[in-house]
Amino acid sequence: MNVTRTTAVDGDRLRAIQQEVLAEPWRELLDCALGGFPPLYVAVTDRPVGYAIVMPGPEETVYLTELAVDPDEQRQGYGSDLLEYLCADQREDGYERLALTVRVIDDDARQFYDDHGFSVEEQLPEEFEDGDGLLLIREL
Repeated sequence: MNVTRTTAVDGDRLRAIQQEVLAEPWRELLDCALGGFPPLYVAVTDRPVGYAIVMPGPEETVYLTELAVDPDEQRQGYGSDLLEYLCADQREDGYERLALTVRVIDDDARQFYDDHGFSVEEQLPEEFEDGDGLLLIREL
């Protein structure tokens, strides 16, 4: 498996992963990332199995807007590899923190980010269509 920052990838495959995995997919964001901005990270075996998108933020903080792994490929380390690769890459770009929002009711995602060193910064009432969110932060 290989993780890289790239746009040279099967966009239709990433769109399919996005639609299947994310509760509130943002197709336009993925299309922009496929066009070159914001940064797109892709995990590939013999085909793309997951991706992550980050947006520059204020005060040395970068925001993880999407991280998605094909459901058939989950729990095999691809999400962890994507996260660690993008953290190292963004640290090299001068960022100090990675932030993201997660749905309060998404126990699996919350556990994943907790396992990767994120902590709750604040609660975000009605952040998502289906309820509240949490702002999570991790030092890079």
